[in-house]
Amino acid sequence: MSNNAFTTDGEWNALYIDGEWVDGGDRDEIEVTNPATRDQITSVPAATEDDVNRAYEAAAAAQSEWADRPPHKRVSVIESALDLLDEHRDAILRSLAIEAGGANAKSFAEFQTARGITQQAADFPFRVGGDIKDSTIPGKENQVKRVPMGVVGVISPWNFPFHLSMRAVAPALALGNAVVLKPASPTPVVGGLLLARIFEEAGLPEGVLNVVPGHGSDIGDRMASHPEADVIAFTGSTQVGQRVAGQAAENLALPAMELGGNNPHVVTEDADVEAAVDSAVFGSFLHQGQVCISINRHIVHESLYDEYVSRLTERAEELPVGDPTDSETVIGPIINEDQRDQMLEYVRESVDAGATLETGGHDEGLFVKPTVLSGATNDMAAACNEHFGPIAPVIPAESDEEAVELANDTEYGLAASVHAGDLGRAQDIADAIDAGMVHIGDQPINDEPHVPFGGVKASGMGRYNGDAILGELTQEKWISVQRERRQYPF
Repeated sequence: MSNNAFTTDGEWNALYIDGEWVDGGDRDEIEVTNPATRDQITSVPAATEDDVNRAYEAAAAAQSEWADRPPHKRVSVIESALDLLDEHRDAILRSLAIEAGGANAKSFAEFQTARGITQQAADFPFRVGGDIKDSTIPGKENQVKRVPMGVVGVISPWNFPFHLSMRAVAPALALGNAVVLKPASPTPVVGGLLLARIFEEAGLPEGVLNVVPGHGSDIGDRMASHPEADVIAFTGSTQVGQRVAGQAAENLALPAMELGGNNPHVVTEDADVEAAVDSAVFGSFLHQGQVCISINRHIVHESLYDEYVSRLTERAEELPVGDPTDSETVIGPIINEDQRDQMLEYVRESVDAGATLETGGHDEGLFVKPTVLSGATNDMAAACNEHFGPIAPVIPAESDEEAVELANDTEYGLAASVHAGDLGRAQDIADAIDAGMVHIGDQPINDEPHVPFGGVKASGMGRYNGDAILGELTQEKWISVQRERRQYPF
């Protein structure tokens, strides 16, 4: 198959259900646009609830036979998919830039992380194991096995569409589950249909992976509430995630939720300011801040505050803004007008409340300049909300205790970072921050395929990656064997 088939220049005007590319017919269409130019890239059919039903039915029908395949047969498909990722890497990177607006560093990081979890998944069929337990009954043996959950519904976001779809799809398939994937409507190709093509070429049997692009307002409820779903893996906002989790739970499907974040970057008075700012620039401005684990608030000791703000402002003003297909670009476009308008409104409200706009705060089309706000407080709009943009509110703190209090004063608990001159001090702060992931001497944008990823509080439930995902996508099954004739009391 040509390399073009793995780019946004390919033919994508179809759904992928039960191993077939289903023409759009009289369905509505989703116009897919390049956020840098606002030009239409392609269009894909908008799936209906009937399409979702067909996809789940196909997955349910195909799952048991797929699960019964010997582990090495499933591994072979995952390894073939991995080979296709390597073969078409450049095409996928370009597609991520064009459809998702990812500049070079972001797209490369996304591809590598998706590749890493696929590589991990190739080992999963041989890593999932069982146990033998003694019995209280003479002559009995207890076997505890791990078996596939069954059918996994995946609802993925637009910001890291390829990675955040693959991190659920590849492990689910490797472990013997079937999948129905609904990618976000701004990124239906790199977040969904591209995965269908990869696994189809890799030899995945018909029906085991189904992809239904569509608007969440039209098919989201059916995706989350379908009775054939055994797991619903969702990545997105807390507000939507709460609805999805509730619908999944009504059918006793396991909700695996990675939700919003409001991630603090704590800098103590003995920290290396240059190192802290260096981390902050990456942690605030990678992918225009459209990252669930990006820095949302900079909490800096008052003795370093002015120097930190000055250095951060200078660095922010140096970042190249432009078309993400240009290898020199760091700051690409915001995904759409609604996202842009919301983040700029947070900036305006914060300035009205007393913050000082050091740099940025304006846009050209969908390009928002890196923005630094000094004199910020925890209750200002750009700080208390997940702004999801290239915005850095800097909040002063007079002590470690106040920094921790400010860090924890949010409903979220996804990720955080700490810079301190003493490792023990940094560890104490990290231990005190209510977050699922805390990074010392770094920034919060970290994701490794073998390390558990997830949050606490309103940032979600469950964990992705490594051994943690094995527990989400398989379940224990107890089989007892009575090897000697049992004596009963009656």
